[in-house]
Amino acid sequence: MKAGETPTRELVRDPMAFTDRVTADARDGWPVEAGRYRLVINRACPWAHRVNIVRRLMGLDEAISLAITDPIQEDIDGDAHWVFTEKTGSPGDKDPVLGIHALREAYLARRPDYTGGVSVPGLVDIPTGHLVSNDFAQLTIDFGIEWAALARPGSPVLYPEPLRDEIDALNEVVYRDVNNGVYRSGFAPHQESYDRAVTALFARLDELEERLTGQRYLVGDTITEADIRLFTTLVRFDAVYHGHFKCNIRKLIEYPALWAYARDLFQTPGFGDTTDFDHIRWHYYYVHSAINPTRVVAAGPDPRAWLTPHHRETLGGRPFGDGTPPGPPLEPVPALD
Repeated sequence: MKAGETPTRELVRDPMAFTDRVTADARDGWPVEAGRYRLVINRACPWAHRVNIVRRLMGLDEAISLAITDPIQEDIDGDAHWVFTEKTGSPGDKDPVLGIHALREAYLARRPDYTGGVSVPGLVDIPTGHLVSNDFAQLTIDFGIEWAALARPGSPVLYPEPLRDEIDALNEVVYRDVNNGVYRSGFAPHQESYDRAVTALFARLDELEERLTGQRYLVGDTITEADIRLFTTLVRFDAVYHGHFKCNIRKLIEYPALWAYARDLFQTPGFGDTTDFDHIRWHYYYVHSAINPTRVVAAGPDPRAWLTPHHRETLGGRPFGDGTPPGPPLEPVPALD
């Protein structure tokens, strides 16, 4: 849906338009190669955030460079929001590596007749300028597995084979009811669709609260894909989803286990250091003018609460298993005051 457009039907996401994979055996024609690809994200977007977290955890910061689009700036025709500006470190309003102003240019370089939507994340082939993939779900899996030869020593196993069925099953319902559920609530075209979405959302959060009361992580005793996918919704919940998307039956901070779990992850390298609350607030409140026509951006909540003690370590578990945390990020976000 375009910015400012009023929803007239329930939110149904279009299938990913570009689903080629970069793999160790180059079976789709795209080989794993350090320095060849550029990951285009927006720090406000939860789907892009999860890919950037995996990139950080696996230590692929130097192998896959990062491009950050402006949180609110529109393209010249007012149709695209994933554009590069000097405000986010792109001289002359063009990405210094790809030489483009809008991510749509990489879509069109790959498929000149493309007329569909543009989304982040986007993995772009630097030599050709072609978009390789905007498949956010597959990108995280591949960054953790296919790029293993270029991963840092001590990188975690985020999708362990013995737990994949459980991770996949949990990811499916979390995506349906939580990750996408907040959007289905926020962009509901009528009361009935809103009621369905928000009821399913909080029923699932209640279940997750119970699950996390007695265990530190969602599946197993280390961080996995499941935790990363839930975190990027939780970290945005009170800041934008609770008010802006009318997901206001409860706040995240009213869930003892979920709130402590989210803080535990936030304080783990790779999570909080890739989170930019200013980008999140400004993008959601400003860009979604159909549901916030005044474009007034909410001031809170105070993000410093994310740094308070969580005590989740008493449940056991090891964030990185037998591995180690990543070093400092190459592209740090502003520190919390």
